[in-house]
Amino acid sequence: MGIWIITIFIISYLIGSIHGSKVAQFFSGINIKAEGLKNSGASNAAVVLGMKYGILVAFIDIFKGVFVIIATRLFMQQNGSFSSLEQDALLYLAGAAVILGHNFPIYTGFKGGKGTASIIGILLAIYWPVGLIGLLLLIGTTILTDYLLIGVFVFYFVFLSEAIWFSEGYIPVAIASFLFVMALILHIENFRRLARKEEMRISTFLKRKKPSL
Repeated sequence: MGIWIITIFIISYLIGSIHGSKVAQFFSGINIKAEGLKNSGASNAAVVLGMKYGILVAFIDIFKGVFVIIATRLFMQQNGSFSSLEQDALLYLAGAAVILGHNFPIYTGFKGGKGTASIIGILLAIYWPVGLIGLLLLIGTTILTDYLLIGVFVFYFVFLSEAIWFSEGYIPVAIASFLFVMALILHIENFRRLARKEEMRISTFLKRKKPSL
């Protein structure tokens, strides 16, 4: 069991370190980590390069979360020696490794994004009905409040709730709690801007002109 934990974690971390922002940089010629919000997340890609690049980055970062969870589940099913308790623990461990790889990629000096798109893909792949509810709540809350930040943390509450109510054992809950706290820390500046009423509103972003590339 121990060797599989290490193997799954390392592979998931490396896959998580693959950033959609690099694809956006390839097509646009602009390094979004040096512009705008100074990170490689999908929201910053949209701010710097426009909505189509934001969608591209989001799709890639969501997909890697989906891929890792599905691949890990298939591996465990084919191996056949994992209990349901171990399966849930390993799925959440793999998901955490993806987020760590996304947020702190080893080949970019451990400076990455904030993991929002990838956490969406992870929850959709772990249990898609709850993931879909979380995604709808994220979109709905963002529209109602005009702040993506609030929608993101509604989604994190759904993610944590899934671990509490639908997963076996304490490990998924511990991992989901860790990811929630890490997201809070990484978004501290966003909350400060929100308190100062300087956080970007979705309506303001949508009214911006597309950059000429």
